Amino acid sequence: MKSFPTRAIVREVGLRDGLQSIRTILPTARKCEWIRRAYEAGQREIEVGSFVPARLMPQLADTAELVAYAKRLPGLVVSVLVPNLKGAERAFEVQAHALLVPLSASRAHSLANLRRTPDEVIAEIARIRSARDASGSRTRIEVGISTAFGCTIQGEVTQQEVLRCMQAALDAGADRVGLADTVGYAGPGAVRALFEKARGIAGQALACAHFHDTRGLALANVYAALEAGIERFDASLGGIGGCPHAPGASGNASSEDLVFMLEEMGVHTGIDVERLLALRAQLPAWLPGETLHGALGRAGLPKSSATGASNPLASEIQ
Repeated sequence: MKSFPTRAIVREVGLRDGLQSIRTILPTARKCEWIRRAYEAGQREIEVGSFVPARLMPQLADTAELVAYAKRLPGLVVSVLVPNLKGAERAFEVQAHALLVPLSASRAHSLANLRRTPDEVIAEIARIRSARDASGSRTRIEVGISTAFGCTIQGEVTQQEVLRCMQAALDAGADRVGLADTVGYAGPGAVRALFEKARGIAGQALACAHFHDTRGLALANVYAALEAGIERFDASLGGIGGCPHAPGASGNASSEDLVFMLEEMGVHTGIDVERLLALRAQLPAWLPGETLHGALGRAGLPKSSATGASNPLASEIQ
């Protein structure tokens, strides 16, 4: 039986991946409240938005303000998604701690999502790295290999192409890479196999897993990634989000469900799940008419639960 990590990081991506996928435009003050309460619950990594044109995604137009607010919270790692060099330059300007560049291993998805081929995105990553180094910025460059387990447009995405893209991103100057099941095609067997191969190439630079719960396997896939040694996971409060190129997608792995599972396994997150659930309970009022997901938000914590306030790290993060 394989051993699991003793600790894991859950990065909240609901403010970006979640909100960009719905019609509701959440006021900036409400987003700041979300960040603050997630921080008070113990979350120490939050993707607060994306530097994309406001005319395309008005939901994310206040990203610079959110970075400025979130950076005032001690110990919080503040990240943003950027699709290109222009977005990266904005991230350098506001001194985000990290930026994430999406690199699709599916040529068809890459063209639909970014209007560039995978190799054109790789060339852009090299330009971003050069600009970062020339500016003296300390922003970490992460690259998420999306559609790593298949694509609703193209169909099959081979492991060889995923690994080629990952190696090329590292060669272009990425500090870290991760693998994303963008459209929810993955199962635990495929996850374990691909992450083990990716670890053999990238080593400790392989630093994140991003799963969507389109077919109900997000948590099972997290389990498989844990077996492969992954200790950092993206998730979204209430399971909101998803990919516009994945019809019927139910969104990201639910933050509250993921934290509950990890803590139950003895993999400590530093997050008080009771506080996280209290924050999640605000979403129906904040996002009226939007569909929320996740089991814990419906069923609540079991009475015998040892997570939440008794979390062994809770006293360290208040």
